[in-house]
Amino acid sequence: MTESTPLANPHWDYSRNKIACEERLMRAYREEGFPVTIVRPSLTYGDTQIPLVLNSWQKSYTAVDRMVRGQKLIVPGDGTSLWVVTHNTDFAKGFVGLLGHQQSLGHAFHITSDEVLTWDQLFRIVGAAIGVEPKLVHIPSDFIIACVPEKRGTLIGDKSVSVVFDNSKIKRFVPDFRSSKPFRIGIQESVNWLREHPDQQNLNPQVDETFENVIAAWRKERALG
Repeated sequence: MTESTPLANPHWDYSRNKIACEERLMRAYREEGFPVTIVRPSLTYGDTQIPLVLNSWQKSYTAVDRMVRGQKLIVPGDGTSLWVVTHNTDFAKGFVGLLGHQQSLGHAFHITSDEVLTWDQLFRIVGAAIGVEPKLVHIPSDFIIACVPEKRGTLIGDKSVSVVFDNSKIKRFVPDFRSSKPFRIGIQESVNWLREHPDQQNLNPQVDETFENVIAAWRKERALG
């Protein structure tokens, strides 16, 4: 995907609202000279975040806790969808480089990592960081959504679809920008930080229960099939 790839997402209000914001700001730029630079990150994380699909975003230690306890984690589809996860220190290089950059006005920029991984790889790298082999259950996105309808946007409209971003534009405008922190290093730092701050190891029991319910329903479906 480049910055000129058409913007559309019929599945997710979150994305449609972001598109509407971009359109309104660009109209202000064209009609009123309002100074606008649009930045488009991909799933960005730091010390406090374990960025895995279907995990709790606010209480992301939930996935780590399940791995440690030997509980299964759900991966949509067959786990081979490609995704890009960016460490916040890499994102900051591109973002800060655009501040005060007059030539960037009226432009949109991807600021993401150049590392592309499958969801299976992402889960297993997190497992390696905590010293376990995660138990993954691959379930079709349509089935997950049938069980948990509110996940339609984040799955069908986002994370079950392979996405690779072209970062050549930000590199032209900010020549010093490079994504230098691979996920295996960044997530190890996140795991270490969370281990050092047990008060931040927050869990979401509702997500835990949802995992168990969807997995049980999938087992029943396969048994009946």
